[in-house]
Amino acid sequence: MAKISQRQVLADIEPDEALSPNAPKWSGFRFAQISGGEITAAVEKIYQGGDLHPQVLCAPFEIGDITLTAHYDDDRTPNSDTEAGIALKIKALRDKVGQAFYTLHVKTYDCDIENKKLDRTYSHALLVGLTEAEGDASSGAPATFALTFAIQGVDA
Repeated sequence: MAKISQRQVLADIEPDEALSPNAPKWSGFRFAQISGGEITAAVEKIYQGGDLHPQVLCAPFEIGDITLTAHYDDDRTPNSDTEAGIALKIKALRDKVGQAFYTLHVKTYDCDIENKKLDRTYSHALLVGLTEAEGDASSGAPATFALTFAIQGVDA
């Protein structure tokens, strides 16, 4: 596969119907930025008396939280049961933080952002953060919102 740019890595989410049947749907909506998801292990290092280098003990891995960010465009109506705009989706999510589970799909696209390949899936991701659009009267920069998820595991 040819090298890809960051603009070709997009994410979408869908509610985990079994765990969160009332969570807002975001079908067809692609998040412009994805960050986090680093995989780390808190290993222990043991220095035997007099050794210059430690012995490393294995440990289970953890996946860091993932934050998805998108531009705040209330004219966008992600396909859903209600066809609600972004503002209504965010309003519906406010009381779901810490309760709603989603499946996150991270996909890589071609240069035309059309043909996609599933890169990785995070199932049963718990919504743990919601950052609403910030304002600044002296700025013309686009407003964004972000959703942060605690990750249990990653599927191929």
